[in-house]
Amino acid sequence: MYNVFFSCLHFFIFLLSNIFFFRLVSKLHPFPGMKHLDVAGGTGDVAFRIIDTINSVSRTAIQDGLEDELRNETRVYVCDINPNMLNVGKKRAVERGLGEDPSIICVEGNAETLSFEDGSMDGYTIAFGIRNVTHIDKALAEAYRVLKRGGRFLCLELSHVDTPIFKELYDYYSFSVIPAIGELVAGDRASYQYLVESIRRFPSQGMFASMIAEAGFQKVEYENLVGGVVAIHSGLKF
Repeated sequence: MYNVFFSCLHFFIFLLSNIFFFRLVSKLHPFPGMKHLDVAGGTGDVAFRIIDTINSVSRTAIQDGLEDELRNETRVYVCDINPNMLNVGKKRAVERGLGEDPSIICVEGNAETLSFEDGSMDGYTIAFGIRNVTHIDKALAEAYRVLKRGGRFLCLELSHVDTPIFKELYDYYSFSVIPAIGELVAGDRASYQYLVESIRRFPSQGMFASMIAEAGFQKVEYENLVGGVVAIHSGLKF
């Protein structure tokens, strides 16, 4: 019984995650030849979708009789502080037939002290990672620094539910169900408790939007998904 329940729960979470990543990449508007930085993206979930989108655009361009030289210039840098996560991403890249693709470059690095040059990236994404950064303001400043003028910043993160009734249910699920699941499945209640508490400590959507603006970004906005369980924040560097 438990196995069936957790299998269904895992599938549901997997489905939701794919929807979130799809929405994030759709806001990025990837294009052939772009230089993109995905931070805290070691597993490759965002990078693979960006490459798939660019490949789709490239195939359309070729069908229209256009050259695909820009496709060969595309670079998606996957930056993660955890080398083990990068290894997972590299393995998944091989499984997807992207192991030898020069467009994907894995780099071990810290979001607060990026090794990339000023104004070198067309886009910057961070999905479910900035919540765990020690100094969020430093990470935002680095994002702004490495982006070109006109570059887009996008952040996908667990956030705060804004509907009263839904919030009560979500709070109960977060503080009562999630830790219990962690203890039952992984024998690790503490880590799942930390997950819930870290979400609560993360700034509200409006506060985080203000932090992004303070870093220098303009046209800052956010979109709530599933009532605010997840939010996508965006900003442009002019």
